Amino acid sequence: MVEIAAEGRMTRRRSRAGGAVRSSAPGRNPHLEVPFITRGIPTYDILNDEALCRIEATADRIMAEIGIEFRDDPEAMQLFRAAGGQVTELGGERWNIRFEPGLIRDLLKTAPARFTQHARNPARNVEIGGDAVVFAPSYGSPFVMDLDKGRRYGTIADFQNFIKLGQISPWLHHSGGTICEPTDVPVNKRHLDMVYAHMRYSDRAFLGSITAPERAEDSIEMCRILFGADFVDSHCVIMGNFNTTSPLVLDGITTRGIRAYAAAGQGSIHLPFLLGGAVSPLTMAGSVAQCLAESMVSCALTQLVRPGAPAILASFQSSMALRSGSPTFGTPEPALGSLVFGQLARRLNMPLRCAGNFSTSKLPDAQAMQQSMMSMLSAVHCGTNYVLHSAGFLDGLLSMSYEKFMMDTDLCGALHAYLRGVATDDDSLGFDALAELGPGQHLFSTAHTLRHYQTAYYDSALDDNQPWETWDEQGGIDAATRANARWKAQLAAYEAPPIDPGIDEALNDFIARKKASMQDAWY
Repeated sequence: MVEIAAEGRMTRRRSRAGGAVRSSAPGRNPHLEVPFITRGIPTYDILNDEALCRIEATADRIMAEIGIEFRDDPEAMQLFRAAGGQVTELGGERWNIRFEPGLIRDLLKTAPARFTQHARNPARNVEIGGDAVVFAPSYGSPFVMDLDKGRRYGTIADFQNFIKLGQISPWLHHSGGTICEPTDVPVNKRHLDMVYAHMRYSDRAFLGSITAPERAEDSIEMCRILFGADFVDSHCVIMGNFNTTSPLVLDGITTRGIRAYAAAGQGSIHLPFLLGGAVSPLTMAGSVAQCLAESMVSCALTQLVRPGAPAILASFQSSMALRSGSPTFGTPEPALGSLVFGQLARRLNMPLRCAGNFSTSKLPDAQAMQQSMMSMLSAVHCGTNYVLHSAGFLDGLLSMSYEKFMMDTDLCGALHAYLRGVATDDDSLGFDALAELGPGQHLFSTAHTLRHYQTAYYDSALDDNQPWETWDEQGGIDAATRANARWKAQLAAYEAPPIDPGIDEALNDFIARKKASMQDAWY
């Protein structure tokens, strides 16, 4: 949708190719725009205490009887050995470490239950943990797609575009991380451009690089330039999103990156990526138990490095199409797994990352949004605090879709209203609305209606709720086509948030020196 003004009033423009385009003003919902959501509805608990204890006991058995394999990081191994882990040498810088029941839980007691991630615009600081909910864009896709150019490898221009779309959306709270892979920049240098893009084109909190320990260090050093070294030493300003190598492995690139963020007092997310039947049990309870064990051990490493470092417990459950071996997303069983994992995170008193707008659809169509809704509602009801993959996820995470990004952010806006819950004060109960004119009279003109009509309902910027005849007359445009027009209009309207010129110069100087110090590497 494009905003069009004529003689001080909103008008419509018709086109069979582009359809009716209305003003975005009705979709503003400023009463719902917040730096992060404060949950107004309860979480949904589906298992009783006995069932949860059985899952926790299985996670303890995994850690105590099978153990976690560590690779290529002797320092991480020594930290766990000193803490009481039972180390078995496997050779070739590989160790199996087993943990007696209760050991990892004790280590996690110093992890904060809630923390602030600071943004360069303090008004956009986010709280992570407790009753706070933070939406961030999708992460990690090598491809991008839109209705005009189809599916293609992502570029740094696409990466910047998605940051801009996130920045301009009132329904996201966090700039995210590797929104798509900018494949036109060398692998060993692209992290510099990505972190800078978050700093320059957004004033929200963001994720840094995790693909190599030195890239993690570069991300933190750039934050020291942006925020000041003293501030970074005592405040969380950046986070890393770390995957375990399931089943039950933590490799040296991951653990050294975790140690880098933790040593600097910065946040980290600890995520097993579990595909049922491939790297985790097919049964959801078994997959949840494995996920709990892997994430807990990964989180515990942060506390061995720097007690009190922010750490987020995380779950990424996925089913599979077992006839083909392809991952499936947005299915009901992983949604149930998310609900269970939310209960387990609350028992550990740790912040949680879980679920998102997942889909294996190849287009921004009905399948995409049906699967996304299944997954996203599980995030909302399980008590997730940080929702990565809130916008753009398509093609089983292989593609970032411009149209899906807009459709997902619109859904996120609806979830802002949903998570507020229901007020029951005298004004909300609306007795006066009925009493003013009495039985048999419509309520359009009542004081109660006039007082609430702008804020009572979420007003979508994408939905078409007009009569069929009007919709047909204006071109019969579907949701994906409306989303296509919307993202183009949003990019055209985007304005970069101001940044101190001296800081910007220092960042660019750091990037130039780092790039000049190494040859391009493309793999």
